[in-house]
Amino acid sequence: MLTLAIAALGMFGAYNSQASDPYVQQVLSLRGDDLRGSAIFQINCAGCHGVSASGNVGPDLRSVAQRKSDVRLIQQVISGKTPPMPKFQPAPQDMADLLSYLRTL
Repeated sequence: MLTLAIAALGMFGAYNSQASDPYVQQVLSLRGDDLRGSAIFQINCAGCHGVSASGNVGPDLRSVAQRKSDVRLIQQVISGKTPPMPKFQPAPQDMADLLSYLRTL
């Protein structure tokens, strides 16, 4: 039981440190444009996730905002920790726009 509690605290700490990252905070402070985000998605993401985000090489992203928080979505895009997804850190406004689009899926 204690091990489970310690693991939960560790995950909470990791989430808090990601949420307090200056880049993440800057993205979250901006208002995204989902139309612009769609264009960014088509240029940078559709090759792997499909034109309609239904998956291809990369997973299906429809309803992804219901499965992952904004912080987790940002981290997923910029981390490159799930190959073959590349590490990708767009300008904060571009990321806010992409995030806004992902929420519409």
